[in-house]
Amino acid sequence: MERNAVIRWAMLLAALALFFLEPARASSEGRASVFLVVGAPGEPEYGTNFLRQAELWTLAAQKGGAQVTTIGVGGGTNDLEALKNGLAAEPTHGVAELWLVLIGHGTFDGKEARFNLRGPDVAASDLAAWLKPITRPVVVVNTASASAPFLNALSGTNRTVVVATRSGSEVNATRFGLPFAEALSDPTADLDHDGQVSVLEAFLAASRRVAEFYQTAGRLATEHALLDDSGDGLGTPADWFRGVRARKQAQQGSVMDGARAQRIALIPSAEEQALGPEARALRGELEAKIELLRSRKASLPADEYYRELETMLLRLAQLYAPIPQPRDGSAAAREVRF
Repeated sequence: MERNAVIRWAMLLAALALFFLEPARASSEGRASVFLVVGAPGEPEYGTNFLRQAELWTLAAQKGGAQVTTIGVGGGTNDLEALKNGLAAEPTHGVAELWLVLIGHGTFDGKEARFNLRGPDVAASDLAAWLKPITRPVVVVNTASASAPFLNALSGTNRTVVVATRSGSEVNATRFGLPFAEALSDPTADLDHDGQVSVLEAFLAASRRVAEFYQTAGRLATEHALLDDSGDGLGTPADWFRGVRARKQAQQGSVMDGARAQRIALIPSAEEQALGPEARALRGELEAKIELLRSRKASLPADEYYRELETMLLRLAQLYAPIPQPRDGSAAAREVRF
């Protein structure tokens, strides 16, 4: 780039460094909805584990200010209808996330994957149909065995899907659910030290603990969790990440999984809460575009790449504060790599 362009770029980065220290006040309120679906335990030891997971999710959701609906605990014999009716009553549009957490066992008959409920089981195709009208952000966490087909069925735009297995043939009881629930409120799971544990960070923490269990026990791992937030329905395993960034490249023109999941946390930090749900949603769209632009960097002329990046970063900066003017007319840039 020309010298003037370099100077302008440095000043922009210096300004952005200040913006992220002073987030704007929230302009509107938004409350996430969390559906906790506790499946049929089969055996008492699983029932205790499932209830503990539900308790941890409930505490985290309440701490994050979300509205919680629990299905599968207490009275009732047909949880399928309760789940269907509950999802149907949810607003289809908006910026607040809809979380659907499945805690229990699953099955796969070679064609259809199901999650075991009291009464009729729920199939992946059922949930796909019920969630189809919903355009607001959706987070699905299926901790059950044989859960991979749910990722294929539910993946899509504005969705983050986590499953405990990489295929429907991994049918043994899983261990993924409890460490994922524990990670939601665990500061050590906060890999980027931003004061909150994202979906991606909880996924990575739980995957690590599951792998450690099988390694320590000297057993062949029978579960391999996947995460999908790019909408391609393929999913990415935890060992593809170094920290919170994928260390492998997605196909040209596509976005690697992880960027959206890293922006969503059940317990938002104070800074995130101050920013507000609408601004967070717009920021997410801009950051997704930046990630896509980064993936195309090698194929673009340098001037075009930095011009597009500058435009997006300026829009991103406007979400936080007016551009501060340096007192002495100068600015120092922090080192940032794109």
